[in-house]
Amino acid sequence: MAIKKNYSTEEEISVLEDGKQLQIDYSDLKVEGRTLETTAILEELDFTFKHKGYTIVDKLKDGFKTDIKAISFFSGAGGLDIGSCLAGVEVISSMDFDADCVKTLSANPLFENAHISHSDISNIKGNDYKNLLKKVKPKKLILIGGPPCQPFSKAGYWVGNNSRLGINDPRNMIGEYLRIVEELQPDGFLLENVESLLHPTNRVAVDFIIERINQLGYHYTLVRANAIDYGVPQKRKRVFFVASKKAFRTTEPVKTHGSDEERLLNPNLLPYERVVDWIGKFDTPDFFERQETTDNGTYHEELGQVPPGKNYIALTAAAGYPDPKFIAQKRFWSFLLKLHPERPSWTVAAQPGPWVGPFHWKSRRLRVPEVAAIQTFPEDYVFVGSRRSIQKQIGNAVPPLLGKAMVEFLISNI
Repeated sequence: MAIKKNYSTEEEISVLEDGKQLQIDYSDLKVEGRTLETTAILEELDFTFKHKGYTIVDKLKDGFKTDIKAISFFSGAGGLDIGSCLAGVEVISSMDFDADCVKTLSANPLFENAHISHSDISNIKGNDYKNLLKKVKPKKLILIGGPPCQPFSKAGYWVGNNSRLGINDPRNMIGEYLRIVEELQPDGFLLENVESLLHPTNRVAVDFIIERINQLGYHYTLVRANAIDYGVPQKRKRVFFVASKKAFRTTEPVKTHGSDEERLLNPNLLPYERVVDWIGKFDTPDFFERQETTDNGTYHEELGQVPPGKNYIALTAAAGYPDPKFIAQKRFWSFLLKLHPERPSWTVAAQPGPWVGPFHWKSRRLRVPEVAAIQTFPEDYVFVGSRRSIQKQIGNAVPPLLGKAMVEFLISNI
């Protein structure tokens, strides 16, 4: 079946932009009694791609380019740690509470010279690193980490003076991280967290962090970062507190990519990355995974009818679909959400539900190397654990290229 219709315009090809719905024109799309099918659009898309993946062996063949060293906390699968290495800063120690994450870190030659520990930061003291630092003798030292913090979503926790001062509360991993900063006195540090940390309901939590950074004698800048601005083929928003003992010479990291409008004002910006350039390589039978199929699932047929770059709302009356399958705004926006090959991915989830996207544009679940590539992990990076554990490790990680940009910004100001 061939449908002669141009799908190249922004209005028709992208139903979702940050969760907002756009209208789709389904008029004149019935062919021999059949409605629009994904295959019709796939036939018209240009699937030629330039592979953008990389290996850590190739990136670091000339070694590390600075005498600055990093100690990582809450390392997870190593996304921020890899970013540090890509920025030329060797990670001399990593730690995490999750056993599979520690096994992943230990399985990769990139960290063969690092001290890797399966630990709870509450049981770690700055003095524990005395011998390591004496051995390595870094010219400068930075700390990097994305401490989880359950209490920040419960503003009441932060209100009382006891809570404000009680940084040893076991739920307060941000407090534990800042305690280590105080004990090690690095030249600078990164504190990464989810964007929702800046929600007005968490203002007291942010004030607590700023207050502690000031008490420790550091200058800081708060960076609201979107991974797509730094060469990651994925929309992923994160918050970074970037702190230095010196005053900042620049106020924010230099973005490398931008929208068409931004590129008109700044010709140095590159266009946002197309996800097909990062995962197209893995769309062959050699990378097949049993978990990717949806053949016997509840919404297998509906998933196949969702066009690339759209979600379930494409199959509703609100979108003009001639045979509505769902009611708009009755499902979470990522339900049946499907990638468009020529645009960045939406945020990949650590623990997606059975019909939560993003799905591949060929109506299947994403494969492990695809999820890792969307996060910009190196192709030669090894993950250890069950399929479910690996998805969680990758989905929770800071994209290495985003981490690289943040570490470069930090070391340029210490």
